[in-house]
Amino acid sequence: MITRLAPALLACLFLPAVAYAQMSEVSCDDSARMMHTLKHVLGAERHGMGLRDPETLLEIWVTQGSGDWLIVQNYSNGTSCIIAMGAHWEGVVPGPA
Repeated sequence: MITRLAPALLACLFLPAVAYAQMSEVSCDDSARMMHTLKHVLGAERHGMGLRDPETLLEIWVTQGSGDWLIVQNYSNGTSCIIAMGAHWEGVVPGPA
């Protein structure tokens, strides 16, 4: 699970190593390159996003096969950082109103 993500991120993004259960370092890259790697290398899909402040957007990315998830923080300067990652993502389906 996380052991599969860490080598892919390191090889594709040329970033510092990521710890297995907790990230000891934040991994950052150009936003376009980060999105390409998440989609095409890891097979992740964006499941949600929201503004943190006027210049920062948070996204949740999930790999469908394994349920691994990542939280990516995007900055207005074109940089994105993976700030958290984990496993066993379960989406919540909204109930009737």
